[in-house]
Amino acid sequence: MQGVKKYYKKIFDRFSKSAEEGNIDEQLTLASMYGEGDGVAQDYEQALKLYKESAQQGDVQAQYSLALMYYHGNGVEQNSGQALKWFGKAAQQGDAKAQHNLAVMYQQGKGVAQDYEQALKWYDKAAQQGDVQAQFNLALMYCKGEEIDQDYNQAFRWFGKAAQQGDAEAQLNLALMYNKGDGVAQDYEQAFKWYKKSAQKENAEAQYSLALMYYKGDGVAQDYKQALELFSNAAQQGFAPAQYNLAAMYDKGECIAQDRQQAFIWYEKSAQQGYAQAQYNLAVMYQQGEGVAQDYKQAFEWCKKSAQQGFAQAQFNLASMYGEVEGVAQDYEQALELCKKSAQQGDAKAQYNLALMYHKGDGVAQDYGQALEWYEKSAQQGFASAQFNLALMYGKGYGVAQDYGQAFNWYEKSAQQGHANAQSNLAGMYYHGEGVDQDYEQALKWYEKSAPQGSAQAQFNLALMYHNGEGVAQDYEQALKWYEKSAQQGLAHAQLNLAKMYEYGKGVAQDYGQAFEWCERSAQQGLSRAQYNLALMYYKGEEIDQDYEQALKWYEKSAQQGDAKAQFNLATMYYNGEGVAQDYEQALELFSNAAQQGDGEAQYNLTVMYQQGEGVAQDYEQAFEWCKKSAQQGLAEAQFNLATMYHNGEGTAQNLPLCYALLLLVAEAGEDSTDVAERAKELIKNLKPRLSQQQISEGEQLAKEWRELIKSNLNNQTTESD
Repeated sequence: MQGVKKYYKKIFDRFSKSAEEGNIDEQLTLASMYGEGDGVAQDYEQALKLYKESAQQGDVQAQYSLALMYYHGNGVEQNSGQALKWFGKAAQQGDAKAQHNLAVMYQQGKGVAQDYEQALKWYDKAAQQGDVQAQFNLALMYCKGEEIDQDYNQAFRWFGKAAQQGDAEAQLNLALMYNKGDGVAQDYEQAFKWYKKSAQKENAEAQYSLALMYYKGDGVAQDYKQALELFSNAAQQGFAPAQYNLAAMYDKGECIAQDRQQAFIWYEKSAQQGYAQAQYNLAVMYQQGEGVAQDYKQAFEWCKKSAQQGFAQAQFNLASMYGEVEGVAQDYEQALELCKKSAQQGDAKAQYNLALMYHKGDGVAQDYGQALEWYEKSAQQGFASAQFNLALMYGKGYGVAQDYGQAFNWYEKSAQQGHANAQSNLAGMYYHGEGVDQDYEQALKWYEKSAPQGSAQAQFNLALMYHNGEGVAQDYEQALKWYEKSAQQGLAHAQLNLAKMYEYGKGVAQDYGQAFEWCERSAQQGLSRAQYNLALMYYKGEEIDQDYEQALKWYEKSAQQGDAKAQFNLATMYYNGEGVAQDYEQALELFSNAAQQGDGEAQYNLTVMYQQGEGVAQDYEQAFEWCKKSAQQGLAEAQFNLATMYHNGEGTAQNLPLCYALLLLVAEAGEDSTDVAERAKELIKNLKPRLSQQQISEGEQLAKEWRELIKSNLNNQTTESD
């Protein structure tokens, strides 16, 4: 040890003597010894003095070292201005390191006003000499385009030179450029090559990027095992995106046993570094209690952190948590704002839900125009539910002019993705020929796709097609099958039709018990036609005990909904005093309600009540008007009564040709009107001899016109009932 000291002393003494004599090389060596404490006690002041003496004599190494001392404040107060001065002198003499450091100072504005052009100039000079850090920084400036024109070609060139010298960051960035096709044709194989070189130097981001390539199979055969290993390496170094992806592989069980606890650990590590996706997934794990005890408050807090960074899914999820999480007050305004932010970022689900809020007026004033706009944005991204609702709006003309063509278009897009209700509505458009040519086969096809998915409406409509033989051979068994599926889901119309199938024994053995049960279920849901049928069953007492009170109850429910047949039958019960005290006034009101809806029998009964003054003052003119309406619907009794009124001039002027015409019609009546037909024939025998030939001809012509009128009226009634 003593010998070593003696050795250093001899060296030191020799260098000191030469340095005092002005030998620059010896001054530099001695300055280095003082600066590093090499063989002598560390003395920054002496080092500074010696570097300064040499630097002032123009020695480039001394100038560079002196600049470093001022830059770092070693042995002297830190002085960026002096550092800049001496880096500048060394740089002017061509020292690459000094040129690089001078460029850094101009770029950062240290000791001088920030000047990107000067930074670029000196980086370029150093880079041209092969300084790897300068090459990298020069490439970065071109890549980012900070205060200079962005130039990917130049960036690619200089990243390439630095990468060739083995710089891991440059290799990473060169790989990124190949990966994205910036400044060079996209080339996954080259990207893979350079990621791998950088990754081998333990560059965490390169390991992560290489892992992604293995995961996706970009530029290399897909290999989850390699991806997992590299994600793990990068994650262990604390790289947040790698921690997130490692967590995701544990979460999904990709190339490793599914482990929600490990997933939670790595999501949490990534989330704590502020990685938004990890924060969101961590929130989901707390929300669902996966890998950790369920904790809605923690879910809310992590979801909030992610949302504050603008992560669309988190914003959307957070919006739904207001008012749902204990301790978090319901806040429609905040929910709306978050949903908007997520939607504006293009999240299709958020756009759909924002549209729903405007559509229904939840937490915001109802606005069909806004609903339409956001449904369309979501629909354009292929979100099936949005496509369905957009079609609904076009079909109903909500917020836009009604447009069956657009409705059809969007129903079709949604239906092709398997949306059951869209398939059902698309089938309906084919069935009715709305927005497309009527096509029962296409209607059947789409109902058959929707019905097995559980759409009650599609099941009902499919049953109808089998029932009526539309687009398919009539098949009561298939009709029964689909009516029953729909009925089991509570669709009132299906329950009623199923009841009728049991009542008439179509596709199944006749069963009045089942008919009654399904009719009652439908009636209890408020379907007026089912209420009418149930009342009829109680009234007739077929296979169940006759019960006028129950009949009256259900006729009243149906009548209150405007069912004309129920109003007529209820009126009849009041007229006859069946199950209720006889009440002509109530009967008159109900016959009137049914008559105004075009019920021919009610119109005729109203005629009789006005004629006889039952429940109302006798009024032949009113009797005539209602009798005429009933007669024009083909009711033989009404036609006969009207003929009598024309014959006697009762409620109208006498008109024998029209009387004759109506009697001719009644005489032609079928088996159901045999008695009145015979009476009409008898009157014709008595009337005809008293008519002139002209009156007879006129009567025959009027009879012809009435036949056409009645036919037209009956056709219209059939269309309306369909």
